[in-house]
Amino acid sequence: MMGELIVRNLLHRPLRTLIGVLAVAVEVALVVLIVGLTSGLLTETAKRIEGIGADVMVQPPAASMFIGMTGAPMPIKIGEKLAELKYVQATAPALLQFNSAGVIETIWGIEPESFRAVSGGFVFLEGHDLEGPDDLLVDDWAAKAKHIKVGDTYKVLNHDWHVVAIIEHGKGARLFVALATLQDLVGAHDKATIFLIKCTRPEHTEDVMQETRHLLPGYTVNPLSSFLSLMTSTNIPGLHTFIDAMISLAVTIGLLVIFLTMYTTVIERTRDIGVLKSLGAGRAFIVRALLTESAGLCLMGIVAGVGLSYAVRAAFLAGFPTLSILITWPWVLRAGGIALAGAILGASYPAWLASRKDPVEALSYD
Repeated sequence: MMGELIVRNLLHRPLRTLIGVLAVAVEVALVVLIVGLTSGLLTETAKRIEGIGADVMVQPPAASMFIGMTGAPMPIKIGEKLAELKYVQATAPALLQFNSAGVIETIWGIEPESFRAVSGGFVFLEGHDLEGPDDLLVDDWAAKAKHIKVGDTYKVLNHDWHVVAIIEHGKGARLFVALATLQDLVGAHDKATIFLIKCTRPEHTEDVMQETRHLLPGYTVNPLSSFLSLMTSTNIPGLHTFIDAMISLAVTIGLLVIFLTMYTTVIERTRDIGVLKSLGAGRAFIVRALLTESAGLCLMGIVAGVGLSYAVRAAFLAGFPTLSILITWPWVLRAGGIALAGAILGASYPAWLASRKDPVEALSYD
């Protein structure tokens, strides 16, 4: 009986039901996409750093995990001292520059020989390695997003670069140029942002890190194997707060819409509630019926929200191939739980209000 009553109530005002479903769907999609975008970008960045193949990364004191923001405060001669350490097979300096003109991207200045010795080199899909001072390597994702081909001229940092190769993604950055040219462009002569170290054997990583910290006290020394675990919202200042704020906003929107929907339902069905109470329906039945209706509305919204999340992600990836949005089922379930709790909370007062209506007054309501 109650199931049929709830279905009929939801179908009685299809537009209002649709608005309620869409509100919950937007709430769920907003939570899933915000978390997916932040975690996806962090995870994808960390994987690209790990994909270099080095064992240790050296950064200046108090360096940010966003290594593209660090600048170039380290003398290039540090690399010579690092190369002399025991168990060090190869070292490679890199100068990183953050470009926000038009699009946000990080450009790496490298020495092809030393970078190849540490990382094993690039996988070339087209073209050849850096040879001239103005040569530019572009990874396949960036080439697709920017419609770049080998032989094109690409302007970045107010400099015209000659695209000489399209490389496979996953080696730190999406754009690579000659270290010396980038140093001249940004006024960082004989400076580097990071040093990448390749150990003779992976089990020597801890020994090399200890020696590096002794050689460069105060510098940030991390194994690349742990870089992925460092790139989380809890380790990025302010990011966790931002995510919580956006989730709170989404929950507030869903809660208010559910509250308004159920409150309007109670007002419109005053006579129906009076009939039910005159037939013997108790307060518990009325509350249970309205809360169950709210839960049903919310469940439809959750399903729609998951579908909306995947649709929005597909649309973003079609327009921005380098964007990474990681949708995980634990967060989908968490977003659904948050939406369901908000819906029950939003419907609680209208349900309580309906249960207290006097049958005689309700029957006489016009």
